[in-house]
Amino acid sequence: MNNEQVVKEDERLIILDTETTGINPREGHRIVEVGCVEMINRQLTGRSFHVYINPLFEMDQEVINIHGLTNDFLRDKPLFGQVANDFIDFIKGARLVIHNAKFDIGFMDHEFSLLKRNIPNTRDMCTVIDTLHLSKDELGSPKTLDYLARFYRVDKLVDRTYHGALIDAQLLAFVYIEMTRKQSVLNLSASDGESGDTNAIRRVTSQRNKLKVIHASADELTKHNERLAVVADKGSEPIWPK
Repeated sequence: MNNEQVVKEDERLIILDTETTGINPREGHRIVEVGCVEMINRQLTGRSFHVYINPLFEMDQEVINIHGLTNDFLRDKPLFGQVANDFIDFIKGARLVIHNAKFDIGFMDHEFSLLKRNIPNTRDMCTVIDTLHLSKDELGSPKTLDYLARFYRVDKLVDRTYHGALIDAQLLAFVYIEMTRKQSVLNLSASDGESGDTNAIRRVTSQRNKLKVIHASADELTKHNERLAVVADKGSEPIWPK
């Protein structure tokens, strides 16, 4: 795992997705929706950024069928330049988690450049984790978000009738948690407990006070034996007869 994928426990992650009018910004295609959810300590915080954007031209029906955003719906929505500052404020300094990051970042950087405000490229403002690359490392080949959602059994957690940006960002958050679950493990390295590492094993000394042993009472022993008799009567053999 490379350094960009090593996440600190309290690091701010932004799970991000976009919807667009096509697949190539160099052909004039634009972003029509941005959806982001915030995660800290592997937990969704409830904070999000979500906006629809007017692309300033009519989309083909083939594209509309994918994300469900019609030309009429987007006609009165803000332009990208009107939401850019709020968007940048939300993601700046965070680590972005994106599925197929090359696609989304390509569109974001294109939109930033069109504004002619000297806005840095996305990777100059944020670090990026691409779950498409993670899926190759974990499963042997790149997988779609749909595949990963089914594989990690989180596909029923979000209604994805259409591939909306906020919906997909929420789904990707659940996928990312499952994909990286093995990173959240205890530190089992040997330690004398004096290093200041709160996760390190703390070893007790031989001079410690003896633990108090509490024996079962007569009534408790009677009830225990009665329960064992019931188990035996059902034809089973108790694992702990005493």
